[in-house]
Amino acid sequence: MPKLHQPHSGSMAYWPRKRSSKTLPSVNWSPVKEKSIQKGLLGFIGYKAGMARLLVKDNTNDSRTKGKQIIVPITIIECPPQKILSVRFHKDKNILFETINTNLDKELKRKIKFPKNTKISLDDAKKRLNEIDNITAIAYSIPKKIKSKKTPDLLEIGIGGDLKEKFEFIKENINKEFLVKDIFAKNQIVDIKGLTRGLGNQGPVKRFGIGLKSHKAEKGQRRPGNLGPWTPSRVSFRVPQLGQTGFFSRIKLNNKIMDIQEGQKITFEIENYGKILGDVLFIKGSIQGTPKRQLIIYPSPRQKRRTTKENFEVIKLLK
Repeated sequence: MPKLHQPHSGSMAYWPRKRSSKTLPSVNWSPVKEKSIQKGLLGFIGYKAGMARLLVKDNTNDSRTKGKQIIVPITIIECPPQKILSVRFHKDKNILFETINTNLDKELKRKIKFPKNTKISLDDAKKRLNEIDNITAIAYSIPKKIKSKKTPDLLEIGIGGDLKEKFEFIKENINKEFLVKDIFAKNQIVDIKGLTRGLGNQGPVKRFGIGLKSHKAEKGQRRPGNLGPWTPSRVSFRVPQLGQTGFFSRIKLNNKIMDIQEGQKITFEIENYGKILGDVLFIKGSIQGTPKRQLIIYPSPRQKRRTTKENFEVIKLLK
């Protein structure tokens, strides 16, 4: 029998492995703005509904199934409209000042506490454009239109273009309701960030993937052989032990938008989610999280050639 040798299990790239402090994680917009040619808002807030199947015709060159009908697994993400809550003006990665939109929903004012000393108009901000180097927007979703929840989710979203284009975009669209089809297009490659399914307290076998010991092991099978040497006389944080599993912030890279549709066209209800009322994204493959989990969708700054050259013609949605 060959010698069992597994010096380390689990990736140190994700550390510490603890519960996320918020359900909607933040995004580093710098690489997205540098690589993307997209103008206006670069991100959107969506809610995972569930998975389904899509009957498509494969028109991809050099594909084994070219010209044939195939079934592709998809994730349905419902995207209610979103609006701009405020605009932040940055200098050297610090917030110089912030402009709050005065034309807001009454329900939003009841649920969010606004600061009192940040009432700077856009006209005053325009005079100080030479002091700033970046503009971002605080956007909020309007989930009451899809009846999934009552409290809106807030997210700081980057804006594409140079400084003048960003300011003109804000000035023209600060009171506008944005739809997901205004920002993304069919066949676009996007990254999706969100939290994984929480699994609570789990042992090292499930948490790190270490192997089981022999059934004749003296002190248990589902645990490491030892916790470290006598010297130094302490347990390293690299030793796989039990702890929190799931509810971690993760990014799913290079996801293809198969189609963008109105939710009213989906006739069936989705288990653990219900009836879909708003616009939806059909994303190829699976996405992390439970039903009703908040997700951030934004253009992928590092696209793969394999996903970009895929070409599918949507025929029908299957339950």
